[in-house]
Amino acid sequence: MNPNLELLQPYPFERLRQLFADLEPADKTAISLSIGEPRHAAPGFVLQVLGQSLAGVAKYPATAGMPELREAIAAWLSHRFQLAGIDAGEQVLPVNGTREALFAFAQAVVNDSPEALVMSPNPFYQIYEGATLLAGARPHFLNCGPETGFLPDFREISEHHWQRCQLLYLCSPGNPTGAVLDLTTLQELVGLAREHDFIIASDECYSEIYFDEQDPPPGLLQACAMMGDSDYRNCVVFHSLSKRSNLPGLRSGFVAGDARILRDFLLYRTYHGCAMPPHHQLASAAAWRDEEHVLSNRQLYRQKFTAVLEELDGHLDVSAPQAGFYLWPRTPVSDIELARRLYQQENVTVLPGRFLARTANGVNPGENRVRMALVAEPEQCIEAARRIVRCLASC
Repeated sequence: MNPNLELLQPYPFERLRQLFADLEPADKTAISLSIGEPRHAAPGFVLQVLGQSLAGVAKYPATAGMPELREAIAAWLSHRFQLAGIDAGEQVLPVNGTREALFAFAQAVVNDSPEALVMSPNPFYQIYEGATLLAGARPHFLNCGPETGFLPDFREISEHHWQRCQLLYLCSPGNPTGAVLDLTTLQELVGLAREHDFIIASDECYSEIYFDEQDPPPGLLQACAMMGDSDYRNCVVFHSLSKRSNLPGLRSGFVAGDARILRDFLLYRTYHGCAMPPHHQLASAAAWRDEEHVLSNRQLYRQKFTAVLEELDGHLDVSAPQAGFYLWPRTPVSDIELARRLYQQENVTVLPGRFLARTANGVNPGENRVRMALVAEPEQCIEAARRIVRCLASC
């Protein structure tokens, strides 16, 4: 067996199951705020295309994806991030959801050596850590706390660490913090990547859930374009239909950016055997070509955040995120204790923040915070907030 498997920690939801193993939940309807699984309705027109395209299962799909899907993605990227252009044939690669691609990417681009570092925010999406360890590299966590606006302080990274860095995972908007990297910071990171020859993998799967229609979160390729660069050298972005279009089960996303990197990643994926089914590709193309359902989705999230924050106001140290669908409140007791109380007293499930982070520089930035995913129907989210207030009264 690969000895690096022994380095993997239990996934957060397995830790949550163990945390509740000795508890009986309250005799109330269960409300889960722990898993970021969108439960808004999937777009009907996408499901229609999916059903009409089932004959495609009679053919092997190409790993590189259908031209119509790559072209739809390229058109969306160009419009959304104000790109002068992106080559659908060389700079776009469809993938089976960003989770699979974020993991596989490290296996393809990291040079296994004791000195290799892969940097990521802390707290973080656990795939970054697992991908790093199984690629034979060491994770280097960048703490994200309130003192830095829940963003990494890249100025604190030493020259030595930048030289050892092979891959930098970004997550903007952040999971679980909702914090957004600005264009200036992104451009500075692009410069560092080219100076020290590391790759930036920017996980932007929450980019389409934001609250100000006049101020959408910027992206890494947009930062490159504003620097006059259409080669996107050393830069790739990951996007998904799971959050944008409420299609987590479709397992559809893409990687885009540096053509040289994507050429090698395609070679890896060809051997990996992970081509997207043809009917998923056609349905995905339809989703990327439409913005109306995405706008409606954002409006529904806005309504939920407004209502839930009104319920929690004065009871919990929490504020609206810049983007995304998570709340990241500070807890009046430990995150572990609050999660257990909510489950036992109110049958509400939240995720302890420490499960999403690691101790770095003597600090676990997830401690005394919990992640709440406002993905359920509005009535359930509001009811969950009321139950949380009741539970907090006993803390």
